[in-house]
Amino acid sequence: MIKRTKIVITLGPVTENPNMIESLIKNGVDVFRLNFSHGDHKTHENSIKMIRDASKKVKKEVAILQDISGPKVRIGEVEGVLKLKSGDSIKLVKKKDDNEKTTLALSYPNIIDMVNIDEHVFFADGTIQSIVTNKDENSLTLKILNEGELTSRKGVNFPKTELKISSITNKDIKDLEFGAKHKVDIVALSFVQSKSDVKEAKKILKQNGHKPFIVSKIEMGKAVENLKSILKASDGVMVARGDLGAEFGVTKLPRIQKKIIKKANSLNKPVIVATQMLTSMKENPFPTRAEVSDIANAIYDGTDAVMLSDETTVGNYPLEAVQVLVDTIKDVEKDYPYNKDFDPKDASEAISKSAVDLSKYLNKKALITFTSSGASAKSLSKFRPRSLIYANAHSLNVQRVMNLFWGVQPLFVLKNPHNPTSLLNDFIKKAHKAGFIQKDKDDEFVITMGSSTGKSGSTNLIRILRHDGIKEILS
Repeated sequence: MIKRTKIVITLGPVTENPNMIESLIKNGVDVFRLNFSHGDHKTHENSIKMIRDASKKVKKEVAILQDISGPKVRIGEVEGVLKLKSGDSIKLVKKKDDNEKTTLALSYPNIIDMVNIDEHVFFADGTIQSIVTNKDENSLTLKILNEGELTSRKGVNFPKTELKISSITNKDIKDLEFGAKHKVDIVALSFVQSKSDVKEAKKILKQNGHKPFIVSKIEMGKAVENLKSILKASDGVMVARGDLGAEFGVTKLPRIQKKIIKKANSLNKPVIVATQMLTSMKENPFPTRAEVSDIANAIYDGTDAVMLSDETTVGNYPLEAVQVLVDTIKDVEKDYPYNKDFDPKDASEAISKSAVDLSKYLNKKALITFTSSGASAKSLSKFRPRSLIYANAHSLNVQRVMNLFWGVQPLFVLKNPHNPTSLLNDFIKKAHKAGFIQKDKDDEFVITMGSSTGKSGSTNLIRILRHDGIKEILS
């Protein structure tokens, strides 16, 4: 059984070696995430080379996702551990010029000007909560609302504050330039607040001659508020549950996650669910029942991909964690709610929906599509067919990106002959040689393609490929 939900894993100290990367690909990893909050460009360049080399060796082209840091707000240095109790008072200051332990500096000092009295400030992924009780031009006074411990460089969240800071820092610009130079397939933007943040990233990448697949990480209250416009400006989204949970509180997170997935599905934007999916497997070879249920629920809700972070960067059981994802995905997909009934938003989607309906009612083995941009494969994926989607691209970059799309199995990079018949014949011969099509079996397929090949958005044909036609081409 071939899994349809995709797996994204973060590369880190325990996995960044050739043998491990090869094993991860063989075990079912589709996308490798490089976290630019850690490591330097030399380290990431080496990782990119190892992934590309392993892909060639295993004969499966996987995608590389560059996750840029964004303006993560953090406190400064704390001497030892700051133990806090409910009712305690601490200060956030623009510049720390004393040794008072309860006075903390901020990585973005000007945020102090944007915060108002009675707004909340959360620390360390929301584990310590406070409220602003006083403010002057250089500081905020906070009342602690629960007991907790604070150490250096912990993250800070302002769930009710409109932060007027760019989601793209000077470091991010340099990282985007690096990603463009090394042709990363997917770029994840951190702390997106509006569609203008997405447009700014696209502008920088275009200036550097690169057009990757852009995924916006939804992790701020402002991003949830602007979800629809961010989705329309992006190629996909990530439900980044760490900061999102800190912004809203963990009890609200399941509802918000479902909302993001539902909206992304309806707009045909691939969605990744991330953070603490198998966090217990950092230390243990087996997951908890709650973790497996969490993964299953994300799949049932319609996520395109699930992602691992610490589990595969510093965890003791990275291969076992990936195997848990694979096993859970395959079991859920035994009774997955296939053939979703979305309204097509344009003629291309209407053709895709018709093809999916045909594959359902005629019980065809797979859908076959040919795509220049990946749009037609993504369009078929939107309707969640039970049939597999065999997708063929005209470029290696598009083939790799399609690893993120639910149900899509990227097969070949085919030269564009500007002739649908020649393109189909070329595919059948390659697919037969690779074992995807059998000459002596009665397998039949539904095909979508354009009457003029090689043009993005030109899909306008549906064909049924019958076994007698396959035999004729292969004879």
